[in-house]
Amino acid sequence: MATAFRTTSAADHAFAEVEAYLDKTQRMSLLRLLTCGSVDDGKSTLLGRLLYDSKALLDDQLAALQADSRQSGTQGENLDFALLVDGLSAEREQGITIDVAYRYFATDRRKFIVADTPGHEQYTRNMVTGASTADLAIILVDARRGVLTQTRRHSCLVQLLGIRHVVLAVNKMDLVDYSEDRFAAIVDEYRAFAELIGIATFTAIPISALAGDNIATRSAAMPWHVGPPLLEHIETVPVASRASQGAFHLAVQLVSRPDSGFRGYAGRIAGGAVRPGDAVRILPSGRPSTISRIVTLDGDLECAVSGQSVTLTLADDVDCSRGEVIAADSADLRVADRVAAKLVWMAGEPLDPGRSYWLKIGSASVSATINRIDHIIDVDSGQATGARPMALNDIGHCDLKLDRAIVASPYAHSRDLGSFILIDKLAHTTVAAGMIDGFPDASVRATAGAETSRIFWLTDVPNDRRQEIAARAQGRLRSIGRMTFVIDEAAMRSGLSSDLGTGQEDAAERVRRVREVALLMARAGIDTLIAVEASSADAWPGRAINEQDVDELGADEWVI
Repeated sequence: MATAFRTTSAADHAFAEVEAYLDKTQRMSLLRLLTCGSVDDGKSTLLGRLLYDSKALLDDQLAALQADSRQSGTQGENLDFALLVDGLSAEREQGITIDVAYRYFATDRRKFIVADTPGHEQYTRNMVTGASTADLAIILVDARRGVLTQTRRHSCLVQLLGIRHVVLAVNKMDLVDYSEDRFAAIVDEYRAFAELIGIATFTAIPISALAGDNIATRSAAMPWHVGPPLLEHIETVPVASRASQGAFHLAVQLVSRPDSGFRGYAGRIAGGAVRPGDAVRILPSGRPSTISRIVTLDGDLECAVSGQSVTLTLADDVDCSRGEVIAADSADLRVADRVAAKLVWMAGEPLDPGRSYWLKIGSASVSATINRIDHIIDVDSGQATGARPMALNDIGHCDLKLDRAIVASPYAHSRDLGSFILIDKLAHTTVAAGMIDGFPDASVRATAGAETSRIFWLTDVPNDRRQEIAARAQGRLRSIGRMTFVIDEAAMRSGLSSDLGTGQEDAAERVRRVREVALLMARAGIDTLIAVEASSADAWPGRAINEQDVDELGADEWVI
């Protein structure tokens, strides 16, 4: 019997190599980085040199760079690496970066997404956009000019945005004869400023982006520098995986209802991991439920982690809409109608403290007013100065009042629910970016704890039967040994709300006072039944119940 042998072709070998390369690349870690600093410090040139030295350019890209360098370059017969990322015609004409340019490349060790951000003060808002997702910032300084105002401003933004890894790249060392003394003087000056603004550590590297010194290989012209070159440093800097950071939470982007038999809540997981059967709460209402399925285009998943976009189905038919958050009980989230935040003002007209803006956080949008400007940060000293109206590119600390509660977190804990933008209601332009760093005392605490499981709002109950049903619910809870208190309209009018009228603003204030009293009692271990008229949007924290639910209050799942 004859045996047939299949000859392996060159195409098969090539296909196998491509498959192996893609498989290896998929398992690599990803580092998002950006360059920032003042105008003409060489940010675009540095990124172009990184792409060139890491052999990330295809033949046609290299040919186009050579042609562009002859036509629009500033380096004579040499390659002008800045043209690789300065793509707009206005950028090439003026020799400056205007918009953020993103590029992707990979080495044998790691994948990179790099952002070239503008250095000009006029385009600081674009720099904030590029920095918002970065893990590492390369702050460039021209060795001839040293640390400038825009260098300081960008450093403040890097610190505010929580970028943990900072590289101080002292560029154009070839123009100062590779002087070690000049490098040391710049590093000392920057270190003093970094300590003032809270940048604990940074790595200083002397480079020449144009000549390639200390970019991919160590420079023979600077033997006094004992550290690694820039590319080796960014290949090896540790980056924490975001796959399992914190407890699970997902901001609902869309309620998927393709037919009467399916209701799913779609969004991107902002933190932690989730599995079918996990107990969750819908925030800000605090209603409990359980994950039933994790649905994707490729089928159901047994587990989903941070960064994945999924559709979740719940075991209960709960009220959950776009802008709300599905979160694990342990999620460190707050429900608040006031926030304290650092703002970067991006509009040409100054901030008006009494004006109403749209605040967009996660998938929620609410009306917000600047309640108070606490102080402005002086970018030269890094210190807080007196309060004044914020102007273009100012960085300040403000207190914001919202028209309704949002789900939020300090920016240090969650970028997704700790950052927001302010939008002008008339012009529909983004006027500020903000990072939450606290919650004033008037804010409501997180609804994930046991305290708010003691609060019950009687909703969908006729006004003339509200007291009767509240008394019945109180009896059900007392029958199982629970200490219970009822807050009703009569008690509020005769005491805590006796100074309020019947207008819309007074009604909102009455509900706010009820909420605060209920929280105080819940913290003392007392179950609180609220028999005050309130909308479903106002019935938080705690859980809303109707007459049918009252008869089930003795069941174990209804009480702690």
